[in-house]
Amino acid sequence: MSTRVRLQLLYKASVHGFTGAAFHQQCDHRSPTVSVGYNDSGFVFGGYTKQPFNQSGGFVNDDKAFLFTFTGEQLLKYPVTGPGNAVKMIGNSGPYFGEALVLVHGSTPVAYSSPGNYYNFTAAEMHGDDLDLTECEVYQVEGSSPSPRLCRKREELIESIKSYKPTVGSVTRARVLLIGPVGAGKSSFFNSVNSVFRGHVTSQAISGSSSTSLTTQFRSYSVKAGREGKPLPIILCDTMGLEESKGAGLDIDDLNSILKGHLPDCYQFNPSAPLHPEAHGYHKSPGLKDKVHCVVYVIDSCKISIMPTGLEEKLDAIRRKVNLMGIPQLVLLTKVDEACPLVKEDVRNIYKSGYIKEMMQEVGSRLGVPLSCIIPVKNYSEELELVTDCDILLLSAVIQMLRFVDNYFDEFSSEERSCDISS
Repeated sequence: MSTRVRLQLLYKASVHGFTGAAFHQQCDHRSPTVSVGYNDSGFVFGGYTKQPFNQSGGFVNDDKAFLFTFTGEQLLKYPVTGPGNAVKMIGNSGPYFGEALVLVHGSTPVAYSSPGNYYNFTAAEMHGDDLDLTECEVYQVEGSSPSPRLCRKREELIESIKSYKPTVGSVTRARVLLIGPVGAGKSSFFNSVNSVFRGHVTSQAISGSSSTSLTTQFRSYSVKAGREGKPLPIILCDTMGLEESKGAGLDIDDLNSILKGHLPDCYQFNPSAPLHPEAHGYHKSPGLKDKVHCVVYVIDSCKISIMPTGLEEKLDAIRRKVNLMGIPQLVLLTKVDEACPLVKEDVRNIYKSGYIKEMMQEVGSRLGVPLSCIIPVKNYSEELELVTDCDILLLSAVIQMLRFVDNYFDEFSSEERSCDISS
């Protein structure tokens, strides 16, 4: 009986580079793995090992290791004959099986082949004597496909978001504002949510690592249910990142205009000169549909304990302003996999990690928000394929945002009724 397994793509040479350094950066300490080489002759070949890769320079024992190739749809396997020399850990090459097969040999797009050195095969059958690689990929074998329960939960969350309707008739889509320090992952969160609904990892909003904000415009991002699908009933608004020094990053006066719905999409931020009411595109009489219905602070979990005082003061000033306007607030705690090795190993450990709980408590204390308003997530950053567990965290975060939006509308409706009664 065959066992279904799930493969997570760790390394793709055409993306990460045909170098040993790139391979080891993506694959070290991950196991078990399947390494696959492709050539122009149409051969697909490689090897499997249960041992994690490293750069020690020595051989490791693996009695389960094997090489393989495909003949049409038929898989041919070549078990290791010298388990003590199954895999060699070489820093300047890709996957190195015994002395028999090496992919990305010497940090070049070629394979090295020497049948009989701990694996028995024929070169013609393995790769057709064509050692020039067009691609090399390494996958981590993750035991099994996502359970039907997790897949069902993911689909239920997606359907719940797609079918959401604001409780106020004049509003068709919830507007959620993302605020956070430079590099915390605001744009990456939008890209990640967009990826879930597109069905593949994508990058629409500019994101990355920089000491200054990569977002220089106010953007209202719409997420579609698939490439040709309808827009979802939520708009994620991205702002310029917060910076510690005065006169840099998002201006508090601009924030006021955003919250009240005055700011036009694609407005170019200028920290030294906030938006003027006479500026082109300024919404002088915004309706409820133009205003922000929920504010989400995006915080890098790796940097909570070293948050500069100036940045903390800015966040506190923003929180007080948002409180006065009666807008509900949430915190997204990002990069949890980088902060905690337990979560990096398996994202499902996110609520088991004592360290992540400590980070949630610390950010709650610093920002003055309860734990129930703090949501840990993992954005897509290095991944090339979607992961169900990450999808569920991202979708759950969106669901919580929509619940808080409903709270805002409920409060708005009750205020309207109070005004009607008093008049």
